[in-house]
Amino acid sequence: EVLLVESGGGLVQAGKSLRLSCAASGFTFDDYAIGWFRQAPGKEREGVSCLTINNGRTVYADSVKGRFTISSDNAKNTVYLQMNSLRPEDTAVYYCARTPFNIETMDPSLFGSWGQGTQVTVSA
Repeated sequence: EVLLVESGGGLVQAGKSLRLSCAASGFTFDDYAIGWFRQAPGKEREGVSCLTINNGRTVYADSVKGRFTISSDNAKNTVYLQMNSLRPEDTAVYYCARTPFNIETMDPSLFGSWGQGTQVTVSA
């Protein structure tokens, strides 16, 4: 069974940091790209970042470039999203997902397996 489990969300003040984790199981980790998405209340789901596991290529949304960093620990089948200098507008439920296309993409239609999400709330 394919499982993606997010953790690390919480409530923080603006300017602080959080690190989200996405623990993957049930598939060959290296064969996929893993993306992070977020969805705020009343808004569409948007891509945040994506990482191709086998060669480390990354892509970021313009809104998070320079503040967020995606990485992986392949021995642990885990992808991380380090979020620094958080802003109230980063408040959302954050999801990780996998795509079989070995490309760094943030098109949600290309992702077939999703985690349950973790809430990130940034207070002003």
